[in-house]
Amino acid sequence: MKFKIFLFFLSLSFSVIAQIETPQPSPNINITQIVGLSEVGLAYSRPSAKGREIFGNLVPYGKKWRTGANENTIITFSDDVVINEQTLEAGSYAVFTVPNKEAWDVYFYDSVDSWGLPKMWEEDMIAASITVPTRTIDHHVETFTVMIGAININKAHLQISWENTLVEVPIHFPTDLLVSENIDKVMNGPSASDYYSAAVYYKEAGKDIEKSVEWIEKAMEMMDEKPFWMLRQQSLIYAKAGKKQQAISAAKASLAGAKKANNEDYIKMNQNSLKEWGAM
Repeated sequence: MKFKIFLFFLSLSFSVIAQIETPQPSPNINITQIVGLSEVGLAYSRPSAKGREIFGNLVPYGKKWRTGANENTIITFSDDVVINEQTLEAGSYAVFTVPNKEAWDVYFYDSVDSWGLPKMWEEDMIAASITVPTRTIDHHVETFTVMIGAININKAHLQISWENTLVEVPIHFPTDLLVSENIDKVMNGPSASDYYSAAVYYKEAGKDIEKSVEWIEKAMEMMDEKPFWMLRQQSLIYAKAGKKQQAISAAKASLAGAKKANNEDYIKMNQNSLKEWGAM
């Protein structure tokens, strides 16, 4: 019995210890930076030097490095970017490096779920790579730091610094393309989707129903194929505006489209409305 009691308190002590939180030696950081119209995310762990010689010692020259501590250092782009004339598609990448005294090889790797380096390095997983020179900085960086710096509207640098070493990877962003697309969209006026959304909102909010009719008709005029769910809303807008015959015509078109798509919900809704309006 005494032995069982001893085991109980021993297990209890372990469970208590397991719940104690202590500071991580390499704390995590998640940051977001806007460059032009694009968003860049960084997630990584931050070890500190603690009096140790880092490059050429703790981090050997000429060997692949996880570039940080613990899980992968991950960079995420909201839009396609260009690194070293290589297009890096929007998404997340692990950042691996091979530090050397004069230059670093930097790799953007498709797989991001390793703890440290991948167990098996796969060349075809390299989405982009670049060799960049090292810079000796005049102050000591105690804690490993990755950031997006030297920012302008079209370009920024991925900056990796620790101890007295800094490397910078130039990244080109599609700001001009994104702005041009926005300009073209605005200058060309509202899209069919814009007109449709505005028309439905006005109908639902009880606002100017004639304006809702105008907008839904513009939306339909801009579309070669008129989806049955849009036709459904058009019929309801017409009905609310007191345009019964147009409502019936739109409901019949919506019903035909719903039958073609085998959408039972829209078939039933259109049939119910047509019965209500005396068309069935």
